[in-house]
Amino acid sequence: MSAAQLTQKDIETFWNDGYVFKRGLLASDEVAMVDTLIRSDTSISKNSVLLDDSAGGSTELAVWNHPGDDLLGVISRSERVAGGAAKLLDAEVYHYHSKLTMKRPRKGGAWDWHQDYGYWYMNGCLFPDMLSVAIAVDPATKQNGCLQFLRGSHKAGRIEHGRVGGQTGADIDRVNALMTKLDHVYAEMQAGDAVFFHANTLHASAANTSDKSRNVLLCCYNAASNDPVKKHHHPGYTKLDIVPDARIREVGRSGVVAHLDFLNHEEDETVVGKRATSEV
Repeated sequence: MSAAQLTQKDIETFWNDGYVFKRGLLASDEVAMVDTLIRSDTSISKNSVLLDDSAGGSTELAVWNHPGDDLLGVISRSERVAGGAAKLLDAEVYHYHSKLTMKRPRKGGAWDWHQDYGYWYMNGCLFPDMLSVAIAVDPATKQNGCLQFLRGSHKAGRIEHGRVGGQTGADIDRVNALMTKLDHVYAEMQAGDAVFFHANTLHASAANTSDKSRNVLLCCYNAASNDPVKKHHHPGYTKLDIVPDARIREVGRSGVVAHLDFLNHEEDETVVGKRATSEV
């Protein structure tokens, strides 16, 4: 799949609903490469933290700023992912950061309702010219805590955020009011499916109550014109070298391990994490 397969209808859906699905964004063999990397690369497990939710559960999280030439890096720099983000925003984009969210079977916690721009506004980004791409590494279901969206909630603008457990969440009174007016959508996906969603789209996910893992690769982008006005833990404009989609398989087959500048969560006020001890 290439960015050209993001159609005009996809663009319209994105701006109307606040998100758009692209089924099969990664092929089955590409997904298998990512899954193997997550399970075998000790640098990921060593740099993961457990992020608490408001109900006492926790999700394992690893975050990095700059993509390299490893498998995860080239996915986030690929034409189908980064090029798709640029097409949806109709702008040059750069890699703001990526993350792996890993919900263990019957242990993975919830993510409370929030907007990504609820965080990123505080990082000095003046405009919500930003989006995320969530790529399912495992099938994402209601039972294992798939993403949930309020359709069209990006049109409500930025909502105030505050501490919710170990996370930063949206004003729940405002969220509840919007729930009476907007469709509540469960973003169930097969492995390899993806959803592009706007930085102001309200989203959440429930705890993993199943016996299956729920791993997701999230790649986040900012418009080059939206360079943050202050220095923060996520980078300012950095020219993004977008690579052909074929590079994903080339790197995946080479067995290159992840070479990522993992974020020091002690410096990130949007999360309060504790070092993960479980194996990835």
